[in-house]
Amino acid sequence: MYDLTVIGAGPYGLSVAAHAASAGLRTRVLGRPMASWRDHMPQGMFLKSEPWSSNLSDPGGSHTLGAFCASRGLRTGHGSPLPIGTFTDYGLWFAGRAVPPVEELTVTRVRPDSAGLLVETAGDAPFRSRTVALAVGVLPFVNIPAPLRSLPADRCSHSSGHQDLNRFRGQDVTVVGAGQAALETATLLAENGARPRLLARAGHIDWNTTPQPLRRGPLRSLREPHSGLGTGWRSWVWSEAPGLVRRLPGSTRDRIARNALGPAGAWWLRDRFERQVPVELGYEMRTATVTGGRVRLVLTAAGDPAGRHGTRTVETDHVIAATGFTPGLGRLGHAGLLDERLLRSLATVGAGGSPELSAGFESSHPGLFFAGLLAAPSFGPSMRFVHGAGFTAGRLVRGVRRRLGATGGSTATQEPAVALPGGR
Repeated sequence: MYDLTVIGAGPYGLSVAAHAASAGLRTRVLGRPMASWRDHMPQGMFLKSEPWSSNLSDPGGSHTLGAFCASRGLRTGHGSPLPIGTFTDYGLWFAGRAVPPVEELTVTRVRPDSAGLLVETAGDAPFRSRTVALAVGVLPFVNIPAPLRSLPADRCSHSSGHQDLNRFRGQDVTVVGAGQAALETATLLAENGARPRLLARAGHIDWNTTPQPLRRGPLRSLREPHSGLGTGWRSWVWSEAPGLVRRLPGSTRDRIARNALGPAGAWWLRDRFERQVPVELGYEMRTATVTGGRVRLVLTAAGDPAGRHGTRTVETDHVIAATGFTPGLGRLGHAGLLDERLLRSLATVGAGGSPELSAGFESSHPGLFFAGLLAAPSFGPSMRFVHGAGFTAGRLVRGVRRRLGATGGSTATQEPAVALPGGR
């Protein structure tokens, strides 16, 4: 019997596991380490967040991105974008030093059990765990706009479905969206020999400004404080005070999670993008069909879905939807990950049906915890970023310990915790 099973081995899952192991909990970690970053981001991408705000979390704070880069002779600095590959390597380095051994098993079902929760996996026997933390990342919540959903996979894909964009060399590709994923994907397509265009409902593209220096005068620092998610008091609250966000009414939290820190491009990408990528702004898709081997998009002006003021047509070889991720428990139910009875029993928040979480990230089902994107409607937009792992990990593990104490079920003093590599 395990005290805690962590499902998912991205920044949130690894951070939770590091805190759990340090606390002496008998912990099992399941998933492919840094899977989203290793397998679902095109080569050539950079980390949008500042390196100093992109640390995974361990209790001692010694396994930082800066420490990893220093050990490899790599330079990091404020205002210097870091390659995604370097960040991925950092996550794997963290997993090898601060976390119990990660098992690359696919979890197929989590269901209630008399002693806690029963975890079923592909290729291994089911096992019982007193608590479970779901840190499944963003991939289960891929958002494809409705007009594109009937297109075949060879004509339409999500931006998270590509690691190598060379396959589109020489092709006309339409990228849908106006956030960093859309802007950087379109730029990389152009740099890999494709002919991209950007299509967005928004009437303009927002770009982040060049970051202000870390060292500034006291007045300026007070007026526009730095935070892990940007400069200014609003960003500071979302970044550094998710616990305050959780105290707001559910409808307010849901609105903040959906709208705060909206789509915008990184300052360092703007020149590369504007030199190479034509844009179609202020349009939304009415229909999308395959005709003569190409995709035909019928567009209307934003706010005129019926096309009362006319339509226009774009023909393209492939559509990439860089339209983000929409959290909701229903996606986990459709995938079969959560038992249907368990799913129906969970209290939810927001129109998308995300779990309502306690201050310790526990759902309404005792012993079931959530971390990452599904926690955004409870704690705000920082849960959409790596930076939120630092707030989450310690609090979630404290919530686990409270739950184990309440049930008298902790094995931490009865059986040894899972040993860390190298005796750590």
